[in-house]
Amino acid sequence: MKQQVTPFLTFQENNAEQAMNFYISLFENSGIIEVQRYGNDGPGKEGTIMKAIFELNGKEFICSDSFIKHHWNFTPAISNWVECRNETELVDLFSKLAENGKVMMPLDDYGFSEKFGWIADQFGISWQLNLS
Repeated sequence: MKQQVTPFLTFQENNAEQAMNFYISLFENSGIIEVQRYGNDGPGKEGTIMKAIFELNGKEFICSDSFIKHHWNFTPAISNWVECRNETELVDLFSKLAENGKVMMPLDDYGFSEKFGWIADQFGISWQLNLS
């Protein structure tokens, strides 16, 4: 098996499945590949995600619901960069990701891009959206 680097998203509010389903609804060529759940014998809450593998437009991600409450959460220092094909796609994606999230840089021309925006979504995952 060849070595591969895959982003791993650790959720602490038992919302990994909700986030995963939200993300795959936003991008073409996306879907759930595999889901492993905690059983009634733990250590996580029964039915929550022990490990799930999913794809966003062909890029593989892994997520889980952590049964351990960490003293950290997601940070915008690590973000997902999305090259949008047109302004309609950019605005639509920005709007959906910003709902119940935090806009860190509103859509604008910042000099390095025709149009760019940066958001932390409702789950705390950071997204940089660029019009290529």
